[in-house]
Parts: sequence; structure tokens; C-alpha cells
Amino acid sequence: MQLADETKKNLKRSRSFPFEMLVTDNKTPQNVEDCILFPIDEIVQHPLPGYAAPTLITFSPDDNLITYLFSPDQTLNRKVFAFDLKSSKQELIFSPPDGGLDEDNISPEEKLRRERLRERGLGVTRYEWVKTSSKKKTIMVPLPNGIYFQDLSSPNPVLKLSSSPSSPIIDPHISPDGSMIAFVRDCELHVLYALYNEQRQLTSGAAENGMTHGLAEYIAQEEMDRKNGYWWSLDSRFIAFTEVDSSDVPHYRIMHQGKDSVGPEAEEDHSYPFAGASNVRVRLGVVPSAGGPITWMDLQCGGSHESESEEEYLARVIWMHGNGLVAQVVNRTQSRIRLLKFDIKTGLGKVLLVEEQETWINLHDCFTPLDRGLSKFSGGFIWASEKTGFRHLYLHDANGAFLGAITEGEWMVEQIAGVNEVLGLVYFTGTVDGPLEHHLYSTKLVPDWNAPLPAPKRLTQGNGKHIVALDHHLRNFVDIHDSLKSPPRVSLCSLDDGNVIIDLYESPLAITRQKRLQLEPPEIVNIRANDGTILYGAVYKPDIMKYGPPPYRTMVSVYGGPAVQSVLDSWMNTVDMRAQYLRSKGILVWKVDNRGTARRGLKFEGAIKNQFGSIDAEDQVAGVRWLIKQGLAIPGRIGIYGWSYGGYLSAMSLARFPDVFCCAVSGAPVTSWDGYDTFYTEKYMGLPAHNTSGYHSSSVMTHVEKMKGKLLLIHGMIDENVHFRHTARLVNALVDAGKSYELMIFPDERHMPRKHQDRIYMEERIWDFIERNL
Repeated sequence: MQLADETKKNLKRSRSFPFEMLVTDNKTPQNVEDCILFPIDEIVQHPLPGYAAPTLITFSPDDNLITYLFSPDQTLNRKVFAFDLKSSKQELIFSPPDGGLDEDNISPEEKLRRERLRERGLGVTRYEWVKTSSKKKTIMVPLPNGIYFQDLSSPNPVLKLSSSPSSPIIDPHISPDGSMIAFVRDCELHVLYALYNEQRQLTSGAAENGMTHGLAEYIAQEEMDRKNGYWWSLDSRFIAFTEVDSSDVPHYRIMHQGKDSVGPEAEEDHSYPFAGASNVRVRLGVVPSAGGPITWMDLQCGGSHESESEEEYLARVIWMHGNGLVAQVVNRTQSRIRLLKFDIKTGLGKVLLVEEQETWINLHDCFTPLDRGLSKFSGGFIWASEKTGFRHLYLHDANGAFLGAITEGEWMVEQIAGVNEVLGLVYFTGTVDGPLEHHLYSTKLVPDWNAPLPAPKRLTQGNGKHIVALDHHLRNFVDIHDSLKSPPRVSLCSLDDGNVIIDLYESPLAITRQKRLQLEPPEIVNIRANDGTILYGAVYKPDIMKYGPPPYRTMVSVYGGPAVQSVLDSWMNTVDMRAQYLRSKGILVWKVDNRGTARRGLKFEGAIKNQFGSIDAEDQVAGVRWLIKQGLAIPGRIGIYGWSYGGYLSAMSLARFPDVFCCAVSGAPVTSWDGYDTFYTEKYMGLPAHNTSGYHSSSVMTHVEKMKGKLLLIHGMIDENVHFRHTARLVNALVDAGKSYELMIFPDERHMPRKHQDRIYMEERIWDFIERNL
């Protein structure tokens, strides 16, 4: 299907990037000397060049408007804009009356949620469309001082519900019918009936019993990618929610050593489940949105040390049509996932599906209930499994019985973008074109299972990374496309053939800044690990005209941990500003995705099972040896740097391979895995009691006696994710071994420094360390 003729005519008349704002760049180079100037504060500027593009792009309920967050002045401070597909005009539809969110006007709870979300945005950070039967177009915008409704036909927003730092509104969401807002306040679930401005508290008794209702626990937010603790039913009549009881999890106290004061205001207590210890207890309840008695599902997750616990983690909750409630539940060892469907009247559940993996279960959001069109499969669902070693889509009936595969091959499905049951099509993103690419594809929902499955149809155009948003009628999609050579640009495309209907946004300032700083895309190369596995690497070479031919001093940039990919065809690699800064100083920078990283299938990921710091570090060494063999790197003048898991791998590589690495910068490292959380650690390393030798060999402290090179440790003292304790334990081991080290601490920072001046200071000290020791 295509747009109406009149709309197409309007769009064709406006192909000059209607989202683009007129912005001047007073840093345009005036001479050659300006071109080679790369101030160190460029490393910490946010957003990165090109990433001031529109974000959180959605379609209005009638698909006539495209809305998005955007900053006209190219900062992190965003507002809500809309582009009208009929008139081809854009307009500002919501600007925060008081400036919106900043880091100083939000509650401690919201600050911690921003840490979980890795959110840096300011002003407006999210919004939702209010779906109503009337012709009014309204959005809901949550801000620190309350929840606003903005009728697009009115110039002034309406403050529907006030909030305050002492009693903040947390995680508000509109009901599917647009008549109510659910939110959590003071640990309890509430509803605001928007038409009457009447509030009702739906749950009680949480705070006095040390529990929360409707909030996702730390492990769910940080490790399971489940940010919500409640879910609206599709007909808006019920809300499913979690009750979280953390009484079995000891508190871990973090002191604010940099504060002038002492006492309660200078300390935090966190329920942090360390590997091998108890998790929080989680129950799943259902309450009518109009208020009334709660029905508890027959499910109790967590709260024990049992390694064989079948119901340890509540991973996902999804409402099906007809008010069936499905929960995805994972066992303690994360080798088994069960799909349980509950009767919300009785709380009784039945098993729809069980899947087991010898490696581990990777959670996903591909479960999709089917409703209409194909009556034969009404009430069934699409499920994604890695039973072949790669994640693929499968069709199941209403009782969970397997019907057949939808996709297959040595590539993976990442997300389901939409399902058109009438036309029998599934739209998904995946790696059909290789692990360095992100694309949108379509395929048949019900293929001929007596023949080989058809090859998916690629809909996105141009190599690189594509992030997509489909409209509600499944006619068109918005494509955010970037590559190593091109910053993000936004287009409206047809779901029929992928052709561009209109170019919506591009950022000329990103190219201007790229040229001014002489940012060159890295070269992507293939190398082989010790066992012959192909690894992808990226090389940032210094300017040969300025620094002469190779070999060069070299810094290895590493993350290397599970569920993350660093090397891909994306602008994000081109604007890796620390790598580019080092390159501008004559240092070659190298990245390689070792075995254990993401988007290569279970065998590739599972190579690190039970042995962090082993094969992953060895693959980093294989990359260095390739560089030396190619004549690019100088032996003995090779360093390594990284943060979090990358910080761990940097310190581990320096200790394990003293003749390869001469220095390392280790930011917020996990130095011993018995000090990290249950879900992440046990998924990859097993329980400590079951893998004593693996935990011992995976600790940096085990290897410090061999360390010869120079080490810079960096850590925030109020890091509630990777506690400062990790660095302190490593310092003790270094002292005992008589090894020198340098330490940079930030008393008021968490897992990653946020304050602008702190980040500039950090980059200055990192460069000073590298210059002295490489």
C-alpha cells in the first residue's frame, strides 16, 4: 500500500530535509592549522557529532504525524517536534515550561533509573501518544515536576499530575484506550483517571514491609533489560504488576566520601545480590484498573540459594488478546526458560513452552501474540529460539505446540518490528547480510514447510546500521541510517519495497565537525583467532603525511564482554572521539571483537563460558600479533584501555601478557567475579560453588604477580553497579605483590563520570598516562 496521492505530491515537493534546523557552526576552519587542532575537550562533547539527530521517533495513532525528540541547538536538551505527512511541515509541539529535566531537579530514584537506562538526555526524555476515540491529538510528557498533557490544537500544555523529589512519580504510562495513566509513587501502584483528574491507589502495604509494587528490581533493570514492573492489559481493564521483596538480600552500603556532611544523607544502601547469594523475591499480581482485589499468579521467583530453582527470574510479562497473561521465567543457572500462561481470575498457570540451552538462555523481546487475519492461528504466537545456534523465529499455536520455522540460516534475528497478519508477513531486523550490518527484512508468516524457507526480503537500502520504526497500518517506516562514512540520516520509506518516500533529516554540522577534526573512518579488517575463527577488527591509522609510515605506538580499545559488539559499519565508530584523539597524536588505535561478544551466534558467544579473561584476552593478543605482523604496531609499545568489562579485560591482559602490553587504562573494572551480581555473573560463569577454579582464574588478583607494565585505575566511588570495592581489592593485591599503579578516583561519580569537568579532567589524565608510558 502507498500514501494517498495528495500526500505523495506534498512529500515530493519537500525533499530538502524538513527536520533539519538552521544551525551555525562558528568553528569552521579558517586555515590548515585549525584543521589539525583537536582539543581534548572534544572527546567529552555530547551529543557526539551526528547524534543530535531526532530520537524516539513514533507515528501518531492515525499515522498522519511523525513525532520525535530533537534539540534545535544540537545539545542534549530536547523538545518534542512533529512532522505532518499531509502538509510536509514540521512544528514544535511541546517545550518544557520550566526547561524540563536536568541532573539537579530529579529524585534519587530517577537518577538511578537513568543510570540503568544509560540515559544522558535532558529536557524531554520521553513521551507517549494518548489514544482516544476523539479527533484530538494529545501526547503525555512526564517531567520532574509532573505529568503534562499537550493537546496539539492548543498552545498550552496542561499539568495533569504534580510530582516532587520527595514523592516522585515514577514510570508513568498511558492505558491503551488513553483514559488512564498508571504510575508508581511511594512504592505503590496508582492510576489517574484522566477525564476526571481522579487518582486511585491500587496497591498497599509495600513500604512498611520493605517491598515495592510496580517497580522493576535492580537485576531486571540492569541485566535483564526489563525496565518496567507493571503492564497494562490490551483492553485497559487490568494491570499486571510485580511485588518485589528484597528482605533476603543484604544491603550494600555506599558512602559519599566526597560530601562535607556525614550521616544518612552521605550514605546509600542498595539491595545488591552478589554471585551465589539470594535474589529478591518477586510475585506477579493482577489488579483491576478501576481498583479492587488483587489476584496473585501461582508464581514465586527468587529468594533462595537453590541452584536448581526453576522459578528464579521473572524475565518478561506479556498480555495476550482475551486477557491471557504470559510470563517468561528463567531458572537460576539460566539454562532453561519457560513460558507460563495464567488465568487472571484464578491465578493458575499452564506451561506453553519450555526451552533449554547447554550454553545459556539469551533473553529477547520477540514473543508476539497473534490475533486476527489467520483464523487457523488465532491465539497463537511467534517465538524466537537459538536451538540451531542462531536466533530464529518459530510459529506456535494457542496451546504452545510447535507449527514450523519462519526463518533459518547462519545469521540471527534481532527484533520483530511488526507483523501483518492479513498479508501474512513478518518484519524483523537481523544479520542476514552479515554481522557488521543492521537491516530490516520481511518474510512470510506461514511459509510452505514442505519446501526450503524463502530468503528474507531486505527492505533497508545502503550498507551500515538501520534503526526502524513502523507505522501502525504497516504501510511505511522511518529509517535512521548511518555507516562508517555517513552520519545518521532519517528517511520515510515504503514497507512494500523499501524505497525512500522522503528524506527527513541529515546533519551537515556532523560533516563540518568531522572535517575540522579530520576524523577518518577506521578500516575494517578480518583476522583469525588461534582456532581459526574469523574476528572483525577496526584500525585507526595516524595521518601518514604528519607522522610518517607505520609502525606506530598502539593503543588497543577494548570492551570484549558478552552482549556487546564494538566493530560494525556504523558512524559510532567514526566518532569514537578518544580513538580519534589518540590517532591525531600519532597513535594507532585498534579494536577487535573477541569470541564471547554479540551477534555471531551461540557458539561464538559461548566460547567464554565459565572462563572470563581467558579466550577473550587471548583474542586481543591475536589482534596485536596481527598488527605486528602487518608492520603496523611497534612491539613493546602497545597499550590497552577499556571501561567496565573492558576495564577488567585491560587489567587482565596487562597481567596475563606482560610481554605484549606495556601499559593499561582500566576504568571501573570488575576485578573479581564473586563481587558482581547474580544474573550476569552466573549466566556466564556459573555459580561460584560450581566453578571455583573458573572464578579463581578469572580474577585479576590471581595474575598480578606477573604484571610488568604500568597500570592506571579509574573508578567512581559511588558506583552502585561495579562497586569501588573492586578497585580497592585490586590495589591490595598490587601492594602485596609490590607492583606500582596509578589511581584516579571520582568521589561523586557512579559507573561513568557524568560531570563535564570530571570527564575533561579524566581525559587529560588518561592522555598524560599514555604519553608517559607508551
